[in-house]
Amino acid sequence: MKTIVLASNNKHKIKEFKEILKDYNILSLNDIGYTEEIEETGETFEENSLIKAQTIHKFLKDKNPDYIVIADDSGLCVDSLNGEPGVYSARYAGEHGNNEANRAKLLDKLKGKDRTAYFNCTIVVYYPDETHKVFTGKTYGTITEKEIGKTDFGYDCLFLSKDLNKTFGEATEEEKNKVSHRGRAIEAMMKEL
Repeated sequence: MKTIVLASNNKHKIKEFKEILKDYNILSLNDIGYTEEIEETGETFEENSLIKAQTIHKFLKDKNPDYIVIADDSGLCVDSLNGEPGVYSARYAGEHGNNEANRAKLLDKLKGKDRTAYFNCTIVVYYPDETHKVFTGKTYGTITEKEIGKTDFGYDCLFLSKDLNKTFGEATEEEKNKVSHRGRAIEAMMKEL
């Protein structure tokens, strides 16, 4: 079984990747002993994914050069806000991972504006020989005026999926995985792997 190192410790993300990539041994950053914070200084999802993949590749180089590294960056892009929150989705309100504050800021900025939006996920697959490939997935919808469904993950309870006709917060994991931006990027990646 081939091993893939996922450049993440995000439990939701790891679970999603493991569910979809059943034929691979998926390791997280914790599993490989990487404890530092990777600074995402890129201005695009692709730049941030590449920064993460290269950082982990360098960390692993002496330990196990045969591992493929997968890194992704994703976020919510709202058309009327010029793509905000975009690469700043997790820290939109300032503090990283404060979902409640991020959603409150988004709802406030959207008052009286068009609510068309999409989630974007860009995955970089970084090979031991330092070549890489990029895969992107998007899923479209609108931002609701209030939270609907589970509020434990990002903007899910505000994103009314065009495909599902309900918010990601109301959807089951299985429903969401079928149409999610990450699911679509992984699907494109699977054809490559």
